[in-house]
Amino acid sequence: MEYNTTRNHLIMREYGRHIQKMIEYLVTLEDKEKRQRNAHAVIELMGFLNPHLKNVEDFRHKLWDHLFLISDFKLEVTSPYPIPTRETLRARPKPLKYPKRYPKFSHLGKNLEIVINKALAEENPEKRNGFANAVAYYMKLAYNNWHKETVHDDAIQSELTNLTNGQLEFTNTPYVKSFRPNEGRDRDRQNFSDYRGKRNQKFQQRNNNNRNDRNNDRPGKFKKKRY
Repeated sequence: MEYNTTRNHLIMREYGRHIQKMIEYLVTLEDKEKRQRNAHAVIELMGFLNPHLKNVEDFRHKLWDHLFLISDFKLEVTSPYPIPTRETLRARPKPLKYPKRYPKFSHLGKNLEIVINKALAEENPEKRNGFANAVAYYMKLAYNNWHKETVHDDAIQSELTNLTNGQLEFTNTPYVKSFRPNEGRDRDRQNFSDYRGKRNQKFQQRNNNNRNDRNNDRPGKFKKKRY
């Protein structure tokens, strides 16, 4: 009886113990052609046992890398892909550089400063004025997204002056409608109440007429007296 405590470490559990034993047997083969032929057979078996790898791009490349990894990089066969080594497989990737941009106003972001630089580089006065109005509109919209109260145009102009050193000024007032969450609900409630009132009015009128006609069309029927 062979227990797991007496066995060697299972390198990749998704392939199981039998695949690892097959690869260990491949390492012991001395005939190069036989070892190469059996390696291709093991690759086919590994792909059959893990069909989810077929959805991965270059899944056969991944299978060959796993084959060398399970053999502890001791298997000497010819691979259609670059043979990995212990150093390249376990090497850590270089850390990515995080873009460090420090805008003057963090609530406006760095992209607005890029638009402002394009506006300052514009020589056409009409387009430059349009840039200024668009920038002021966006600044007011960004302020309303983070604050419940409305912002005055003087505050927008002061921030725009600080960003552009007084080179841009917007002419028309950028208007952004403040969002009220109960506005749509009140409008729907009013429309529903009007519709219900009209419906009840028609329904009561129809019922009264039908009831009078029904009482008149029944001869010999007397109303019951209530005491």
